[in-house]
Amino acid sequence: MKPVILTVLLAAAAQAQPPSLKDAFQGIFRIGAAVNQAQFEERDARGAAVIAAQFNTISPENVLKWEAIHPRPGAYNFDPGDRYVAFGEKHNMFIVGHCLVWHSQTPSWVFQDETGQPLARDALLDRMHDHIRTVVGRYKGRIGGWDVVNEALDDGGAMRKSQWYNIIGGDFIIKAFQYAHEADPQAQLYYNDYSLENEAKRKGAVELIKKLQAAGVPITAIGLQGHDKLDWPTLQQQADTIDAFKALGIKVNITEFDIDVLPRTTRQNTADVSAAATVAAAGGAGSNPYANGLPGEVQQALARRYADLFGVFLKYRGTITRITFWGVTDGDSWLNNFPTRGRTNYPLLFDRQGQPKPAFDAVLKTAGSK
Repeated sequence: MKPVILTVLLAAAAQAQPPSLKDAFQGIFRIGAAVNQAQFEERDARGAAVIAAQFNTISPENVLKWEAIHPRPGAYNFDPGDRYVAFGEKHNMFIVGHCLVWHSQTPSWVFQDETGQPLARDALLDRMHDHIRTVVGRYKGRIGGWDVVNEALDDGGAMRKSQWYNIIGGDFIIKAFQYAHEADPQAQLYYNDYSLENEAKRKGAVELIKKLQAAGVPITAIGLQGHDKLDWPTLQQQADTIDAFKALGIKVNITEFDIDVLPRTTRQNTADVSAAATVAAAGGAGSNPYANGLPGEVQQALARRYADLFGVFLKYRGTITRITFWGVTDGDSWLNNFPTRGRTNYPLLFDRQGQPKPAFDAVLKTAGSK
């Protein structure tokens, strides 16, 4: 697409945008979205226009994960990350880096020596240190905050038996935060996880944060991913969770917000990427009831749910500093393929055409009551 045509499309789309979320919540918390490569490269002109008009912070869906930016030993692929950061700077956004240490989307070579055998503790620490120093160092002063460690707890609140944990031990988290702070002392540093609204996992996270604080780890905030459903978590669970981390003296971010409107196909409320199934394995067409559109009553239920949750968030202004949606439009959402592949989901504030939904209006109204 020629630059002049793209500019015209972006301008037209921006003019068609409704009142903005970022303006509505100005001075309360940042409002953001996870963006994909087509959007921050502006090949998706409609998506890029929505992002520029509505949000003042962005997170990358994939381009800063280990497998994307550091696919082979000694080989870094910085170009997509550079483009992501440049997009955020172009629109004067607070830029988030996601994520440095995670058990998923990390190549197997990271944990192996040249013969394919598991690395020793010190060798894996050196590899982690090099990765964090290189990636965080490249974007020093440009990326404002990093998800340093992602999903280190299992659903019961115990340490996940990842290769990071099995080889290094539980202090791999302490080391990762220390390395990130060393690489950019001014960057905000976060621990990010899902389902912390469940009491057992929340207790595990509270104990983890206490251990990090006792070790002098420079942690800025806890990231509550916020992969919610129409009936989970309860508003009380949401408030109790924020209170638990507020009591530790750290900030809270809602980092991957969406609301799944489809029937459950797994027994637990989980965002563990290993839980993905096929439609056939999960009960067939009955698990995908809205393939041809979302019924009006469900659309309204989604709007009420978003309004109720934002009502809780607004009570914690000053503790919550950022709310980031995991995706821009319904068509972008990972929930079309998780935990069951091939479904049609409607979890965000903008529909597949980039138009605001009733849920968007409901969220704006909560800001009006601030």
